[in-house]
Amino acid sequence: MIEDIKKNSDTLNDGETGAIEVMTDGIPKIEDTQMISETRVMERMTDGSSTVEEKKNEEDSEKFSPLKEVGLFLRDLMICMAVVLIITTFVVRPIQVKGSSMYPTLENGEIGVSNLLGYKLNGIQRFDIVIIHMEEKNEFLVKRAIGMPNETISYKDGKLYVDGTIVEEEFFDEEYIDSLNEIFMEDVHEITLGEDEYFCLGDNRPHSTDSRYYGAFKKEDIISKGVFIIFPFNRFGPYTW
Repeated sequence: MIEDIKKNSDTLNDGETGAIEVMTDGIPKIEDTQMISETRVMERMTDGSSTVEEKKNEEDSEKFSPLKEVGLFLRDLMICMAVVLIITTFVVRPIQVKGSSMYPTLENGEIGVSNLLGYKLNGIQRFDIVIIHMEEKNEFLVKRAIGMPNETISYKDGKLYVDGTIVEEEFFDEEYIDSLNEIFMEDVHEITLGEDEYFCLGDNRPHSTDSRYYGAFKKEDIISKGVFIIFPFNRFGPYTW
């Protein structure tokens, strides 16, 4: 009996030991777990750094691609051209003053823009500076609108009459007029304008070819109004707008 009990005890001990061994064999040691974790972290870090380097190399190669640079240049050029076209078609029109017919208000060679949008929205008011296109000569004139549609215009003794009433032309430079040794404005017999006609004159009356020579201008001939001088800089600003 004693031997049997002893055997059973040994068998139990062996079984427990085996069970413990089996249980412990299935559980990784803490040190092994830490090593595995560190190894995985290192793998991830190295994988990430290689990915970043690859992306950087790809970006650098794309950045210095000649075809891409040409494409970006053409895109920017097309955008700029479209913006300029829109502005010069609907907002302002670039102009250069030629001749002395508007002196001293505007001087020969001055560069600026004329108001397209304001003309389309508000039309022309008396004494506005206007840009006139003479289609038969393919020329542009810069003059001042003196007579409006359906009005009767005349000049007598240098004075402007509109429908028989004197209208002062306050835009004149009196000092310049006094410096001239000639008649500044000759008489003009009465002219009755049509419903779409404007009587336009240059400010430098003795040296301007205008409605006294060409006759009244049609509304369709006037493409914009006002002048904003950009160059020279000492003349920078609007001259009616």
